[in-house]
Amino acid sequence: MNRNGIPLACPIPKTDFDHVVMGHGGGGKQSADLLRTVFLPMLGNEILSRLEDQATLRWPGGRLAFTTDSFVVRPIFFPGGDIGKLAVTGTVNDLAVGGARPLFLSAAFILEEGLSLRDLERVVRSMRDACLEADVTLVTGDTKVVDKGKGDQLFITTAGVGVVADGISLSVQSARPGDRILLSGPIGDHGIAILSQREGIEFESTLESDAAPLTDLAQAILRAAPGTRLMRDPTRGGLAATLHEIAQASRVGIRLSEARVPIRPEVKGACEMLGLDPLYVANEGKLVAVVPAAQADRALLAARTESAGKNATLVGEIVEDESRMVILDSVVGSPRVVHLPAGTQLPRIC
Repeated sequence: MNRNGIPLACPIPKTDFDHVVMGHGGGGKQSADLLRTVFLPMLGNEILSRLEDQATLRWPGGRLAFTTDSFVVRPIFFPGGDIGKLAVTGTVNDLAVGGARPLFLSAAFILEEGLSLRDLERVVRSMRDACLEADVTLVTGDTKVVDKGKGDQLFITTAGVGVVADGISLSVQSARPGDRILLSGPIGDHGIAILSQREGIEFESTLESDAAPLTDLAQAILRAAPGTRLMRDPTRGGLAATLHEIAQASRVGIRLSEARVPIRPEVKGACEMLGLDPLYVANEGKLVAVVPAAQADRALLAARTESAGKNATLVGEIVEDESRMVILDSVVGSPRVVHLPAGTQLPRIC
């Protein structure tokens, strides 16, 4: 309350809508509300309702992992990649964090009338190179064209299939108190790289998207720590949204150490300048793993042997907490609650 007797409070984002808003695609509370109120009541089943990054399906002769994703990034070219590389690595990683070895992809292209064929060729070439790097094959696809002004150049929808070895059973519902949380490297690179390109922000050193396949890293962690509970890639909503997903699904709390969360100086500086929190900024080549405490050091050493995990660190632990809160122990000593974002800080970044 101020000196005039007027109550002061931070505004609470509106969550009751009768139309789609940008926040519904941000990976935060509004995304969760859309799933809960629209999709799951109509389409929910035993597999879909688990809300994993992929569906693991029993099949004659073994288990398959299956996933799908859409990519609407703006701009379509950015430092460190483009929409094509993003489409391949994003889908590969959703399979990889489920413990699968990705094998095959599909791709559907929505092209806007007037898109430069040279730009389209550049995107497709990037997809080819990303498939080679990830050791997957794109086996089927589709193309549609929409009127000029109706598609923002290019949208891509991909689906992926992989195989899951016997003995691997990862789930966002399986975290247990005492488990440790492993983060494979610095956060926020992708989101800030996109923003810098979109807004013309320049850095003293080159900042690129971290988009990269995570299969080898995920498999290395699983070999070193066979008791690994789960893995996730913190894309939309960043690390904060991923930790909230884990806390809610596993009915636990999370204690995160700010001093241990790696952030590049350029990313930290850009976030401070723009009023953003790097915990909520999207990543496209990072992995979060929850492992039993007894296997945490082995998992960390294994992660650091892979190029995608050379800067891996243990950033927190799972704790008992009926309220399922994510608490950040800040560098200044006072803990703070890390809230689930309502919408998204940076729209159209993946």
